[in-house]
Amino acid sequence: MFMGEYQHSIDGKGRLFLPSRFREALGEQFVVTKGLDGCLFIYPPEEWRRLEEKIKKLPFTRADARSFQRFFFSGAAECELDKQGRFLLPQHLRQYGVLEKDVIIIGVGTRIEIWSQERWQEYNEQSDMDFEEVAEKLVDFEL
Repeated sequence: MFMGEYQHSIDGKGRLFLPSRFREALGEQFVVTKGLDGCLFIYPPEEWRRLEEKIKKLPFTRADARSFQRFFFSGAAECELDKQGRFLLPQHLRQYGVLEKDVIIIGVGTRIEIWSQERWQEYNEQSDMDFEEVAEKLVDFEL
């Protein structure tokens, strides 16, 4: 399970250091893809396969399903950690996430998200939801 929040920087060659806690659970190879809300998603291979199966089952006759499949799969890239715990973040994914230098890496259960520092701050400032109300609607047990 991935959890926590970490601040890192992308180096001049487009490489990003992954926190050691995440590296242990992720393994040496993983998938990075366009995420929702303007961030990137990172999945370990097993979780990616589960998600891939669900997305492939969407009805291809529906335009919104085809659009989502294109969005999710076209942006995906297999990545690998080097000996220093860094990986090369493909240019098209850096552009999508508006990732230039300072990034926030967060654990979200079964995936990791990469946010530009500015977008993460904006998301947190704009997120004026009452999380107690959300929990009442979405969570079927006491926290």
